[in-house]
Amino acid sequence: MILEDFSLSGKVAIVTGCSTGLGQGMSYGLAEAGADIVGIDYVDFPETQKVIEGMGRKFLGIKADLSSLEPIEGIIQKTVETFKKLDILVNNAGIIRRADAIDFTEQDWDAVMDINIKTLFFLSQAAARHFIKQGTRGKIINIASMLSFQGGIRIPSYTASKSGVMGVTRLMANEWAKHKINVNAIAPGWFATNNTAPLRADPVRSKEILSRIPEGRWGTPDDLKGVAVFLASDASNYVNGYTIAVDGGWLAR
Repeated sequence: MILEDFSLSGKVAIVTGCSTGLGQGMSYGLAEAGADIVGIDYVDFPETQKVIEGMGRKFLGIKADLSSLEPIEGIIQKTVETFKKLDILVNNAGIIRRADAIDFTEQDWDAVMDINIKTLFFLSQAAARHFIKQGTRGKIINIASMLSFQGGIRIPSYTASKSGVMGVTRLMANEWAKHKINVNAIAPGWFATNNTAPLRADPVRSKEILSRIPEGRWGTPDDLKGVAVFLASDASNYVNGYTIAVDGGWLAR
């Protein structure tokens, strides 16, 4: 039956940036579909753990700073030691820095690129190596952005990193499909998260943004649950290298 293809029962998923926002929402969605969750963040995540364990799922929390590559080996190792396997990786962790391009600093450029694209690639590489060693199908879901499709303003390193996410998603899919590893991305539109708090607090900018969204509202973390479960499940086994926009119709305007 088709609904069985969407089940994640018995699967183990790593989700980075799990403490709040989109990462938390996707963690909940994957857990609701049956997966046990390995949550990664640089801050504590008591709410995420409580909710997931309340569903009857297992939760392993790993506190790690993904601004460097140092934690990657330990994340994979602890996951496998605890659950004996890994099935899904969701690369959600990311940061943003805002300033006019003419004034943008090297520090802000490097900080964003290190987390949003460098760590994403090397964590994906580590997961793929384990999938191949494990001999089972693996799913990698990268979080892209509307800025993977558009230029934006005042966020040069974020735009560059998210354009890179779409590119390496295709590259990894091309190379790893032969190993039964699906690599896809989700491009959220304008969501109510910590990153968009300054924009939502600006009545002029918020009105401008909402006026272009056909759905007429900011997205919520719940809006990503369905697509995350789809891309993590057997229902998407023939979907590879694609970036799915979840944007309330923003790109259609």
